Amino acid sequence: MAASPVDAAYAALGGVVDPELDEPITELGFVRSLEVTGGDVEVRLRLPTAFCAPNFAYLMASDAKDALTALPWTRRVVVRLDDHHDSDLINRGLAADAGYRGTFPHEAERDLEELRATFRRKAHTAAMERCLTRLLRAEPHRTVESLATVTLADLPDDRHTEALRRRRTAIGLPDVPSALVMVGHDGRGIAPADVPPRLRLARATRISIEGNAHFCRGLLRTRYDDDPVKEHSR
Repeated sequence: MAASPVDAAYAALGGVVDPELDEPITELGFVRSLEVTGGDVEVRLRLPTAFCAPNFAYLMASDAKDALTALPWTRRVVVRLDDHHDSDLINRGLAADAGYRGTFPHEAERDLEELRATFRRKAHTAAMERCLTRLLRAEPHRTVESLATVTLADLPDDRHTEALRRRRTAIGLPDVPSALVMVGHDGRGIAPADVPPRLRLARATRISIEGNAHFCRGLLRTRYDDDPVKEHSR
């Protein structure tokens, strides 16, 4: 059975990821409401606090609009951000398709793609560490230094490996079985002696991302007395 327009729109929003937390905005509870009337779609978004960085807020709202506009049946897409100190500015920019620089001409020193790339690299680092740490636990006799030679083919076929492969593709790294897993953002391998400190740094990145996600969920529950994720799944 084909998905309903509402379910299809919600699924498209599930592909929009918070650039800092590396989780879908649907799972984080950032989608406050979703209405579909024929080919018209209206979405309201919300964030844990009114003071989330404007560039993060704009990036998520803009990505949400792009994801919905890409659906073949949508005619008009309206995305609004509620309860943010720059809501009016962001909403006007989205409605006019002004882009980030057009919306924040006084603040847009860095291109939005540069910001997006920074967080994609962080997401890749966290996914890489998660897979390699799980491999160490599954193979107790493996040394940390030996991780320098692990390839994608050596990883189990599970959701963590799938996530790593997506993150690699997002930053332009090869997704082939022979590709090394422990690499820098430029795709270069790591010398065995350098693996332990690099893995510790990657672990710190992953823990930071996971901790921030947990903190934001708590703030959102405190700020709003509902759960749009559960409401949609009913």
